[in-house]
Amino acid sequence: MTTSPRPAPRIYNQTHSPRTYSKGKKRVSIYIAWSYPAEANRAVDDLDNRYSTMAEVRRVSWPNFEPLAADPKNFLHGIAGSLELFFRAWVEFQQVVGETTGHVVPVFQRCDQAGYQLPIDDRILEDTDILMVFGLDHSITEQEASAEEIAAIKKFLAREGTSLIIGPHHDVGDTEDLGTRHLEYRHHGDRLVPRQQAFGRYTRSLMQGLGIPVENRYGLRPMRDKETHQMAPLSINRDLDTRGFFEGVTTFNYHMHMPHYAITEEDSKSIHVLAKQPIDLTRPPHPFTDAGNKEFNAFNWMPPQGERAGDVMIVDSTIFSTLFGADESLKRFWQNIAK
Repeated sequence: MTTSPRPAPRIYNQTHSPRTYSKGKKRVSIYIAWSYPAEANRAVDDLDNRYSTMAEVRRVSWPNFEPLAADPKNFLHGIAGSLELFFRAWVEFQQVVGETTGHVVPVFQRCDQAGYQLPIDDRILEDTDILMVFGLDHSITEQEASAEEIAAIKKFLAREGTSLIIGPHHDVGDTEDLGTRHLEYRHHGDRLVPRQQAFGRYTRSLMQGLGIPVENRYGLRPMRDKETHQMAPLSINRDLDTRGFFEGVTTFNYHMHMPHYAITEEDSKSIHVLAKQPIDLTRPPHPFTDAGNKEFNAFNWMPPQGERAGDVMIVDSTIFSTLFGADESLKRFWQNIAK
């Protein structure tokens, strides 16, 4: 009889130890652009623009989370419990990238559980080659990139061999029309998502400050194969993929509501759409599909230009999480990014 190896012991409340640069070994850092207290302390009787409580997650997804979260002596309930699911779901990404690069992958938070605040500055950037900024902050919590943070990231991107990955999540129900909000809700079909849920005020302000002509819009239901229930293949522009981001990659993981990364400058030559995701057109209609769209932008890339020596990529933060599954194609994508 074989037994699974015990997981490594967890640590928390530690000061980050800088990683030493070694040629060919990228140092990857994750930055969560939220205030954990601002998200966890949202009033649960507010219907919109908040995370689900753990009770809501358990009820909608029953019995998937019962072995983990049914006992309040062993797992946080309320909104805080839902936030902790993200950290659990990033572990496999950290492990895969750690094995690929030989470096640990730290997770920084703009404001953490203990109230420590950390803007993006040289404390993060000096030992980072690939910075991942996850826009999981509800816009109502008013997180915005400061002028100092934007300047620090510009300096970071002036360094050869750097990359910035920006992942604002969806923007659902961006209208005062209640009927349209419900139309969007019926399209994606996730009972845990409120009729209005706007993410990414921090990442939007960061993109504006860096001159990145992209905006996260909507929450669109990706297409899956009817028989296998696997994700439909991405539409990949391999001719433009000179970095090899999509080498050996066909699909991302499934998530019920993905943002469309709209390019806001017409005929922009500075940015390329490398991958589009087909939309599930069997779902109820959505204003985006009503306009004739059958795919949404899933991965945008800005190669180095001018004083910016680093790459910029825009892709949803859920792509780096196992909360919604991870297959070999997705893990290959993680490895390609890390390399």
